[in-house]
Amino acid sequence: MNNNKSQSFSKNNILKMKIITDNKIPYIKGALESFAEVVYLPGNQTTAEVVKDADALITRTRTKCTREILEGSSVKFIATATIGFDHIDTEYCKQAGIKWTNAPGCNAESVNQYITSALFSWSMKNRTDLKDKTIGIVGVGNVGSRVAKTCKILGMNVLLNDPPRERTEGNDKFVSLKAIQEKADIITFHVPLNRGGKDSTYHLVDKEFLLNLNKKPLVINSCRGEVFDTKAVISAVDNYLISGLIIDCWENEPNIDLNLLNKVDFGTPHIAGYSKDGKANGTKMSVRAVSRFFNLGIDNWKPEHIEMPENTTIEIDGNQRREYSILAEAVLSTYNIENDFDALKDSPELFEKLRGDYPVRREFDTFTIHAKNIEEKTLDKLKALEFSISK
Repeated sequence: MNNNKSQSFSKNNILKMKIITDNKIPYIKGALESFAEVVYLPGNQTTAEVVKDADALITRTRTKCTREILEGSSVKFIATATIGFDHIDTEYCKQAGIKWTNAPGCNAESVNQYITSALFSWSMKNRTDLKDKTIGIVGVGNVGSRVAKTCKILGMNVLLNDPPRERTEGNDKFVSLKAIQEKADIITFHVPLNRGGKDSTYHLVDKEFLLNLNKKPLVINSCRGEVFDTKAVISAVDNYLISGLIIDCWENEPNIDLNLLNKVDFGTPHIAGYSKDGKANGTKMSVRAVSRFFNLGIDNWKPEHIEMPENTTIEIDGNQRREYSILAEAVLSTYNIENDFDALKDSPELFEKLRGDYPVRREFDTFTIHAKNIEEKTLDKLKALEFSISK
């Protein structure tokens, strides 16, 4: 059976190594062909028969790396180009001596951009202001930490909930989930999917959670669909327990609940982390991990020729305008969630295609704001959001 010792491969023994790669992972073609036979397949075609003689898998969440697929194979290493790894049977991998790695933080800024756009779009739709609203952030890892930073820049009150971090770091900066239920106007979830244990997040948002909400908050899921109990959330909307709902991650993807889709303020096809920057980061981390494990010598590899939007300059004249309006225009010029919502509403049956053919989206630091008549304090906030500024 497989052992977990890394092996050294070179061009001279290329035929001795085989890598199965999800064909939706961008920028990866050509990276490993000098060292291995690389087979590109859709995630749902990565079967036991296909992987039996593979040395490594490079995957996304759509490939379920289970015992049924891996048992009896020659797989030694799995790299997933995603933050989440609940699609990998980590217990079986441990038993079988198969090493695995994910890409923590690869698309954290992409999700932060998504949340920021969603918040501005929701506030404008409801003719309210984000400033001074209280947001509860459940899960304060790479993504949650960035969302917290952005919300503070926007003048929001931020409550943080992360039991694993609280146990390690103390409770000075964290609050209980109950406190968020009582005080938050907005609650956004950025937790991994844990199906058991004291930090279980499966159906964390269930009937009991929703019944104990005090302020009828806006609720956002951009982490994992199974963190929300779909039936309970639908009931909460029907019974006015929440004032708004934004969902990017759904139970039973791609066969999402259309009743739930009809009740959201904004719904998207699991693309919060789909900026080109986030995708490139995930690919880079996966290729480098494969290189380190098999001693390929390309530990510093990075993607080239990442697509750019047609225009990376945003013209904003702040004359007689509120700061809030300026910040909203800057954010929504880089990404507007309403476009993705319209596409999903029009064709929910194309959920996977909307993900697979996702258009170019780049993060804030790709854009330069050509600023006119904007106060320095507002420019400082734009810089803190990682925009470049020219005058």
